Amino acid sequence: MTLIFVSMLCGGCDKSEGKIDFSELQENSTINSIPEKTPLRIAFASVISPIDTRKSYHVLIDELSRQLDQPVVLIQKKTYEELNVLLANGEADIAFLSTGAYISYKGAYPIELLAMIKTNDTIFYDTYLITAKDSDIESFDDLYHKTIAFTDPASFSGKLVIDNILSSKNTTVEEYFYRYFYTYNHDKSILAVANHLADAASVDSQVYDYTLKKNPDIIKQIKIIDVLEKAPSGPIVIRKDIDKEMKAKIQNILFNIHTVKNVKEALNKVMIDQFVVPNPELYENLKQKYKIK
Repeated sequence: MTLIFVSMLCGGCDKSEGKIDFSELQENSTINSIPEKTPLRIAFASVISPIDTRKSYHVLIDELSRQLDQPVVLIQKKTYEELNVLLANGEADIAFLSTGAYISYKGAYPIELLAMIKTNDTIFYDTYLITAKDSDIESFDDLYHKTIAFTDPASFSGKLVIDNILSSKNTTVEEYFYRYFYTYNHDKSILAVANHLADAASVDSQVYDYTLKKNPDIIKQIKIIDVLEKAPSGPIVIRKDIDKEMKAKIQNILFNIHTVKNVKEALNKVMIDQFVVPNPELYENLKQKYKIK
């Protein structure tokens, strides 16, 4: 089965007072040649290591391509904003979105839910507010005029939750913190705190658990000072104008693809146990709460 992998990452963002760019570029790579059939374009932005995510998604997409009997193009973006722009311009058919990216999507091309991610028997995750183990910071109020690491401007656990807290305090990120920067991966936010590059960070609880298993020595260097808002897992979405029969076929494959041994092993490496039927109401509730229309 023909498969193409395209890695598309932007360069470093401009630095300004109060901001540090903590991003990393990845090299472009292409597998095989351009397929004869029109490929299905699937896009993602990684919440953990881009390299680990790419390897696992490569296995997933290869199996999806085989079962569909159709070529697939995998498009990797660095930020959630870039992913939303890709969808908005009609340049992707399917995308793995974060919770925040989905509830804030306002593109001209309508999208709909295709599947949700289930991990450790749940479709939800918490937001952990973390700081260094040897820090004297014990609460959110102690973060005043400190440095915080954010995951991405559109990350629910890595930014939007903090924005909501600050809004309730009638203040902003710029006013409340001494400095902030974006890491573009939850595991890098954890590393930033462990290495004292930031006083604190808010991260996805599932990534915290993932890091605990993969690098327990890093977790030993941090502590959780608060458990913030719970949210539904980031969904897989599809363009609304995709043929209904094709959509149903893709869903059926995704809902059962975890039974394929090598795919299951690959998905587990990026905190995915299986794909399940999505619940639109969960995301609508967040949109209303965060006044996103």
